[in-house]
Amino acid sequence: QVQLSESGGAWVQVGGSLRLSCVVSGGIFNINTMAWYRQAPGMQRELVAHITRSGTTKYVDYVKGRFTISRDVAKDTLYLQMNSLKLEDTAVYYCNGNVSTYYGLGMFDAGYEYWGQGTQVTVSS
Repeated sequence: QVQLSESGGAWVQVGGSLRLSCVVSGGIFNINTMAWYRQAPGMQRELVAHITRSGTTKYVDYVKGRFTISRDVAKDTLYLQMNSLKLEDTAVYYCNGNVSTYYGLGMFDAGYEYWGQGTQVTVSS
């Protein structure tokens, strides 16, 4: 069973930096696209950044130039480097991945969406 596990959330002051990590584990798999979402209190979960299998990245406008999404293929790990943090970046950050798992005879399934449990980022003044 594929699992995504985030870490790195913390309390930080405005202008500070954090790096979130998300490790994918569980069986034999191929990671397709991955993304970071966040959910602030009372708000809907929203996409923050996305990275394809080939490494192409996209960001929501309000984090461009401050956040960087990356992945270490060898370690099956996704990262989110967050710089120049603002109060409005406070949220629970979730890792999301489309992962294909091996089911035998050299074949992988088409891919399913998996979520991590979330990690809290709190930015304060």
